[in-house]
Amino acid sequence: MKKIFGFLIIALTITVLVPSKSWSQQLPQFSQYIFNGLHINPAYAGYKNQGYIQSTFRNQWVNFPGAPRTFTITADLSANEGLMGFGVSLLSDQIGPTSTSTGMLTYSYRIQTGKESFLGLGISAGASQYMIDGSMLDPVDQLDPNLPLGTEVMFTPNMNMGAFFHTDRFYAGVSAFNMVGRGVLEREDISLAFHDFHYYITAGALIPVSDRVEFKPSFLIKEVKGAPTSVDINGMFLFMERLWLGASYRSNIRMWNENLEGTLNNRTAVAFIAEIFATENLRIGYAYDANLNALQNYRNNSHEFSVGYYLTPRNVKLKNPRWF
Repeated sequence: MKKIFGFLIIALTITVLVPSKSWSQQLPQFSQYIFNGLHINPAYAGYKNQGYIQSTFRNQWVNFPGAPRTFTITADLSANEGLMGFGVSLLSDQIGPTSTSTGMLTYSYRIQTGKESFLGLGISAGASQYMIDGSMLDPVDQLDPNLPLGTEVMFTPNMNMGAFFHTDRFYAGVSAFNMVGRGVLEREDISLAFHDFHYYITAGALIPVSDRVEFKPSFLIKEVKGAPTSVDINGMFLFMERLWLGASYRSNIRMWNENLEGTLNNRTAVAFIAEIFATENLRIGYAYDANLNALQNYRNNSHEFSVGYYLTPRNVKLKNPRWF
């Protein structure tokens, strides 16, 4: 087991350090990823040490033609006294005439590195389907031979890897998605650069404010070569171990020479986030994203809804509640 995960660490390090020359766009983004790490890191599987199912729907840039709509279902559980985790992720993403569907199975293993600290290593494997509907296109050149005449579909294997370190008050993670790489695709144009390597770095902490209030600052860096580097800075307050309220600021920074320039690449936005434990088993979340870039004048903001359910009742009296 140690040899296997030693290989995983080496492979993950190589994929992060080796540059990519391809042009790409970001994978679907979520404002509530801070409550469901499976969206950005397979090593998160089983972290809560309880069976958990969550569904998320994001309606981005409402009323904007061809705007993204994303729906996901994730589930994970732990075994072997919390040292092993298993998960499944299903994703459907629609952007204009294109759609992507992905299904992944996840395995993670946790190594105790201290009295209250653990390092999780995870891997996801599955497949993605890319589809483009040519009938929905409105091209300037109707005779362009590169445009599909009807619906074209393509399947490809997929793989994600990650590492996730946590204590009861701090966490940090690094992960790589779409590790198969689009070079294996028979038709790269159908995937629309959606199958490039994606890298995530995140960290956060839980800071007591009073007996009934705690503060959780965190950040997320998302990187795809050929697309702007995206940075999220989050601040969430937890009231009485039941209600989360906070906000997230998202913007781009220039880290590579090939990063794109232009008004829309400054995808600055602010998200207002709320999540409540409606019962001991049920948690409900909502995020409202407001654009602070060129789209703000069109009032095409975004809505994101999530529903999570614990297969066993959440015990808020745990010595180390799983707040991450």
